[in-house]
Amino acid sequence: MEFAVLLALLLVLGAVVAVIAQRRHDDGRGATSDLDAEADANRWVVRLGGGLAGIDVRAQAGADEDAARALADAAERLRTARARLASARTPDQYAAVVRTATEGLRHVGEARRALGLDPAAEGERNAARVEGRELSYGLDASYRS
Repeated sequence: MEFAVLLALLLVLGAVVAVIAQRRHDDGRGATSDLDAEADANRWVVRLGGGLAGIDVRAQAGADEDAARALADAAERLRTARARLASARTPDQYAAVVRTATEGLRHVGEARRALGLDPAAEGERNAARVEGRELSYGLDASYRS
């Protein structure tokens, strides 16, 4: 009987130590789920689509070669990001979607500057901030606005 009580006590103590170790490993940041990573990647893809949609068709028609190339590059990044988002399942895959979408946002900014429009500095600042950060979810998510 004493052996069973001692064994149960050791198992409970082991579980408590495991929980404490896991919490310390998280370092107070909390774990980010795959759903959070997916929602974040989706948000960047939507921002890219909105950036492209925000450029007036008349401005596109009068675009010089640099603006046309930047718009084509941004549209290609949007297609790529959408395709990657549809097949992504892991945080690393979602991080790749975010990188692709932020590349597209930079191209949108280049196109807007070439067209003489407001370069939407907020979107570019956020894209630059993401570019310089680790995009590994749960390790450094400080790029979020």
